[in-house]
Amino acid sequence: MNIKQAKEHIKNTVNLYLKKDEFGEYKIPVVRQRPVFLLGAPGVGKTAVMEQIAQELGIALVSYSMTHHTRQSALGLPFIEEKEYGGEHYRVSEYTMSEIIASVYDVMKKSGIEEGILFLDEINCVSETLAPSMLQFLQYKVFGRHRVPEGWVIVTAGNPPEYNKSVREFDVVTMDRLKVLDVEAEYGVWKEYAQEQGIHNVITSYLELKKEHFYRIETTVKGRSYVTARGWEDLSQILYLYEEEGLAVDEVLIGQYLRNERVVKEFAAYYDLYRKYQKNYHVEEILNGDAPEEVAARAKAAPFDERLSLLSMLLDIVLGEMRRGVEGADYLNDLMPLLKGLKSLSEKEAAANGNVLADMLERQKEAKKKAADSLRMANALSEGDKRKCRKTIRFLEEAKKELYVGDAGTATEAFSYIKQKFDQQVSVMKSGVAETKGRIHRLFEFVKETFGEENEMLILVTELTVNTSGARFIGMFGSEDYQRYNGKLRLSGRQEDLRQEIERLEL
Repeated sequence: MNIKQAKEHIKNTVNLYLKKDEFGEYKIPVVRQRPVFLLGAPGVGKTAVMEQIAQELGIALVSYSMTHHTRQSALGLPFIEEKEYGGEHYRVSEYTMSEIIASVYDVMKKSGIEEGILFLDEINCVSETLAPSMLQFLQYKVFGRHRVPEGWVIVTAGNPPEYNKSVREFDVVTMDRLKVLDVEAEYGVWKEYAQEQGIHNVITSYLELKKEHFYRIETTVKGRSYVTARGWEDLSQILYLYEEEGLAVDEVLIGQYLRNERVVKEFAAYYDLYRKYQKNYHVEEILNGDAPEEVAARAKAAPFDERLSLLSMLLDIVLGEMRRGVEGADYLNDLMPLLKGLKSLSEKEAAANGNVLADMLERQKEAKKKAADSLRMANALSEGDKRKCRKTIRFLEEAKKELYVGDAGTATEAFSYIKQKFDQQVSVMKSGVAETKGRIHRLFEFVKETFGEENEMLILVTELTVNTSGARFIGMFGSEDYQRYNGKLRLSGRQEDLRQEIERLEL
């Protein structure tokens, strides 16, 4: 299965394991809660998926790599304690709490979230001294004398032995206590993740043409050769910074992230070509509707792979603006209930000094910050939610500061000022949305006039459909062009033909 399918299986398992009966007891007892064992090649996104699940379920996540753990760190250190048995005193061995289980309790204490996932990566690479204890842990959730708290689901992960020399293959007795999910890399699934994470467009454009280069691990005369999803994501981050600093991107840099000579050479060549397209095609001018006529003529005469790269560059800009539009709407919707609380207070305390609202703004800010910190400490705060919380907290801070510094007047006057500040941001958001919708329209017009209603139009409509931010933006704000062409194009029948055509391309 692919990582997206595995994610749904794990999410369903966690939900069911945390389900309680009418007496507040977990319906599946601990001894029957088989830990999940996610088995897949390195770099397919196992850790990222666990973070997404915790964020979506609103529970905590504690992650550990088992490769560095010894028996002492996992089970606890021994110490001598005196005890009485049958009237006689004896010195017996006790154990301190496991570092891993202590981390779970620490997260519970700091975040206030009492249910979560304990994710143990590289579980089949444990040291020889720790291996015998793993069977007890996997069945009873016990390390040494200490048990994982109730409400914590165990998810483990590991690599098949052909990818890691340190792997110790589990015997049947151990495997029979696990829910095993075999995961394989799949570009289509990773592409959805890449778009949401803002992976550099040159990477997704290249992989659209060379899907077979997305993930490969092979043995050559020079040793292991590999390209992984993790490598592409890390390369994306450094490309943004290199471009920001005006540094040259070459094969040496790319080879630090992609360990396959052929892929490095072909991607480096494509990167240079991509940058050339950016300069020659006046991408911003196309979206503003004032590109020179020769741009359309050149695009029309270009080979299919060049047209795909141009369309990818245009989509990258538009989808980024759509994502920001959706995030802006989410942030303002997050502010709404807080402003309603301020309005209610201003109506009750109409004649009071406006500082009463400033005090409430401070309390709202602290409550919002505390809630965000709780999720962050539990590793359950997504990057999107983090940005939204920061914007909300900044609005509350600025409004409170301006009320204190200026003459707040009455509570009614103070609320009028806050509402005006909010309305200004709504106006800015609506203006940005209108501008984005205009650029979407001009993108559709350019594709129609340059390429007609052929494969390029199909790609455009498909990308707007499958991209989460694109689909949400259209659902929230609409797009007549999208609705028109989405209805005219019969997507399902033509997508497979187009996919095969793209796969036949050579750079």
